[in-house]
Amino acid sequence: MLVMKDLSKVYRTHLIETHALRGFDINVREGEFVAVTGPSGSGKTTFLNIAGLLEEFTGGTYELDGVNVAGLDDRARSKLRNEKLGFIFQGFNLIPDLNLFDNVDVPLRYRGLPSAERRRRIEDALSRVGLSSRMKHYPAELSGGQQQRVAIARALAGDPRVLLADEPTGNLDSQMARGVMELLEDINAQGTTIIMVTHDPELAARAQRNVHIVDGQITDLLQEPVLKAAEHAAERAAVAAQG
Repeated sequence: MLVMKDLSKVYRTHLIETHALRGFDINVREGEFVAVTGPSGSGKTTFLNIAGLLEEFTGGTYELDGVNVAGLDDRARSKLRNEKLGFIFQGFNLIPDLNLFDNVDVPLRYRGLPSAERRRRIEDALSRVGLSSRMKHYPAELSGGQQQRVAIARALAGDPRVLLADEPTGNLDSQMARGVMELLEDINAQGTTIIMVTHDPELAARAQRNVHIVDGQITDLLQEPVLKAAEHAAERAAVAAQG
């Protein structure tokens, strides 16, 4: 689904060069849930921005769902990003003057989808995150965990192949963070590939695989069992059935 080989990213000024990524190799398979960890300044955000086609890279190769992204112009990159990727940010990035329905609708409008199709996607996405009864509420009327669920619904409405999550629980308390993580696990169990940057070792341990970045290079830490996220979802379903 996502393959980077010998990738590099260099930021240059007239005085210095900063190597944010170097010799960076990663292969994320379709349906995986990968947690990306590492110290501040290690290159995690640069990796996520390149993966999300928000930044260009200096050297190496990057293929997204079989498409070599090197050399794509801005229009082609935008089209690929809109068709394949969804983004979840630490800060939610909701528009305070719009209700939940309209917040989820914003990126769909840019895609030029018919109103009936947009409404179907919005209602389905808000239902998946458990907020279908709140679609006329405004962000200020929700808890932090609920606002993050709206942000996830906004990403899901675009029907992405890959969700890129940048510290999605960073602004939440531990209980809300676990709820958001369970939602992401359920989404992954339904087939969506997820790449999540996190500083929380507890949440990282629940992903199928941990990727650790240090000084712009990667250490791939494979966890067992591989289908950990799906198992968490199955366990919760069994508990709910018994209750």
